[in-house]
Amino acid sequence: MTYPVPNNCPVCQHTLHITKLECNNCHTTIENKFHMSTWQSFTDEQMHFIETFLISRGNIKEVEKKLGISYPTVRGKLDEIVKMMTGATEEPASKNTENKTKEQADILERLERKDITVDEAIELMKNI
Repeated sequence: MTYPVPNNCPVCQHTLHITKLECNNCHTTIENKFHMSTWQSFTDEQMHFIETFLISRGNIKEVEKKLGISYPTVRGKLDEIVKMMTGATEEPASKNTENKTKEQADILERLERKDITVDEAIELMKNI
């Protein structure tokens, strides 16, 4: 039986690191400190949101309906995921935040109008 990889320590809530890999066939074991991809660091709830967002082709109104949440909640969840993907760790100054928010909104509107693809939107978000 396999279990999903936990992201955080159940005792102190700090990030866990993968340190051991094993072959199911020959049982060769490799021990080191391995890097987890960003995708592996998302919670089940975040992955469900991402899947819904992608299946909805970035249409926020459709995401609202499918998940039964408000527009600000969708935007908040999307902003949280983008922050995780871009590695943002601190809030920029107020003016920069306003500019970033406007640029993000523009990208999301372009995505909703299908002027750009989801992949293009992700790349644009990374470059903000």
